[in-house]
Amino acid sequence: MQFPPRWESGDPRAWAGQVRGTRRMSPWTTGTFLLTVYTIFSKVHSDRDVYPSAGVLFVHVLERESFKGEFPPYPKPGEISNDPITFNTNLMGYPDRPGWLRYIQRTPYSDGVLYGSPTAENVGKPTIIEITAYNRRTFETARHNLIINIMSAEDFPLPYQAEFFIKNMNVEEMLASEVLGDFLGAVKNVWQPERLNAINITSALDRGGRVPLPINDMKEGVYVMVGADVPFSSCLREVENPQNQLRCSQEMEPVITCDKKFRSQFYIDWCKISLVDKTKQVSTFQEVIRGEGILPDGGEYKPPSDSLKSRDYYTDFLITLAVPSAVALVLFLILAYIMCCRREGVIQLVHHSAIQKSTKELRDMSKNREIAWPLSTLPVFHPVTGEIIPPLHADSYESTNMPLMQTQQ
Repeated sequence: MQFPPRWESGDPRAWAGQVRGTRRMSPWTTGTFLLTVYTIFSKVHSDRDVYPSAGVLFVHVLERESFKGEFPPYPKPGEISNDPITFNTNLMGYPDRPGWLRYIQRTPYSDGVLYGSPTAENVGKPTIIEITAYNRRTFETARHNLIINIMSAEDFPLPYQAEFFIKNMNVEEMLASEVLGDFLGAVKNVWQPERLNAINITSALDRGGRVPLPINDMKEGVYVMVGADVPFSSCLREVENPQNQLRCSQEMEPVITCDKKFRSQFYIDWCKISLVDKTKQVSTFQEVIRGEGILPDGGEYKPPSDSLKSRDYYTDFLITLAVPSAVALVLFLILAYIMCCRREGVIQLVHHSAIQKSTKELRDMSKNREIAWPLSTLPVFHPVTGEIIPPLHADSYESTNMPLMQTQQ
């Protein structure tokens, strides 16, 4: 993003090319930005004061080059350092910025930009913005303050305001002074006002737009609101005729005669243009009529006096603990009686014990029976040596556990 070199903040002559060393702008943009404030941090780092006007676009550029000299190793004269630097901005004493102020920085290798439209509620109140620069290579930081003194505008707000949606621009591209000047110059040729100011710039993503696909150099889109002191031209009113409204409802481009004056650099979605006439707006204030659903005015709140009597909560505490404890104790006693005194399985246990005793007696009697040994347990001859091999089991082996057949070794 390219910005012109160092305008003096708040000096209208900088835009008219009357300040030495500034870039002279074309005649049709001279006076267009008389109230638009562009500022850039200079290399002399200290608290800086800027003086934007309420209701007029304010842009402040945070240049990486002005902070590089503060991070070690310090570059020598003529040496180029390209450390990644990011910025964090917040209102002093708060974690975020004011609601009207936005900040954007695409990559750590691009400049940061503060922009927004100050509101009339903040006129006369200094707004101190803390700016912290982070060197992502050395993890060093540098902090400076920006003091924004919002001034009141004589013709704020401008009675006629138009908001354009530009499809082929990102917000940081539109914030560049040359690009914004070209756009306001095209609007001035179409509208022909005496005073034309940029009021606000908003990214389409802040309006619920989708992030574009990274193909064909697609852009996010940006909304630009401008204000003027004369009614809208017939070209801008063409979007309101029934034919163009029908084409917009069918997702077709409307036919606008002055579109060619923008088409060379800006692709405007004319279906999303918004024209606001402040002179015809009716006040929305309505007097409140008391009736059902609205409580009567009870006057000022009167807190209770300090002479209230103290209350003893000891009885309430005992009741709160005693009642649940008593219920739990009764349930415990009932459960104990059922489990210990009313056991229906005692008879089954006695019967099972008698059966187990009888089974043991039968097993003892079976050990004393005299039975013949199976043939597989008699002595046999070894198939190789011819020696007699003793039986596999001794005579004392329990016959009840002896299988009928045994394998021969």
